[in-house]
Amino acid sequence: MRIALLTDLHANRQALDACLAHAARMNADQYAFTGDLVGYGGDPAAVLDTVMDYAARGAIVVKGNHDEATVSGPRRGMHAEAREAIAWTQGQLSAGQLAFLDTLPLTAELGNMLFVHASAHQPQAWEYVTGVAQAERSLRAAGSRMVFSGHVHAPSLYRRADDGSMGQHAPRPGAIVRIAPQHQYLVIPGSVGQPRDGNTAACCAIYDDGLRQLTYYRVPYDHGAAARRVIAAGLPIVFAMRLVEGL
Repeated sequence: MRIALLTDLHANRQALDACLAHAARMNADQYAFTGDLVGYGGDPAAVLDTVMDYAARGAIVVKGNHDEATVSGPRRGMHAEAREAIAWTQGQLSAGQLAFLDTLPLTAELGNMLFVHASAHQPQAWEYVTGVAQAERSLRAAGSRMVFSGHVHAPSLYRRADDGSMGQHAPRPGAIVRIAPQHQYLVIPGSVGQPRDGNTAACCAIYDDGLRQLTYYRVPYDHGAAARRVIAAGLPIVFAMRLVEGL
């Protein structure tokens, strides 16, 4: 099974369409969307329609913090621009779309794989996994050999060896990572809809569980068109600038 890993779509229709087309060319036969389907971007309804269609055909979908905020209201500490985007997004979605977001699980499992937006350690706390300490906490809590998550808008990969030692790997786009069956791995593909590592290309990954191979990808798309959608919607211009600058 070849699983397309897509996270942090952030209502960016152009980036999502490009990543889905890429995944189809890579012969993906399963899809996993690990949260933050909405927020920041200018096309939340279109993105949700697409994800809901994939979910109806068996795709894995879990809830992110922006998805939760859209149905339950933003948490204290969410910055003002994000709150503005959440309020606007709420007005763009149908009752059915809001119900879909509301009923999404925080985690999903498939075989020895776990899917979660943030850390598997207290998923609803929305902890950012930005180093080996947080990665180890997530892997210990998950127990699964493969953990796929998002929340962090740059690609990263962590490994917990069978002796308990932790390592971090900087994935290179297009390079095959061999997955050793005795280790645990935490895979963060990077953001489809709002990458923040200085590269404007959308992020996604493919995991082949039969061959035990993982490949990260960067997918160019019309980020200018996505930025214009943000501006046309009247959303804070900072979200358009992030798309243009990849930051």
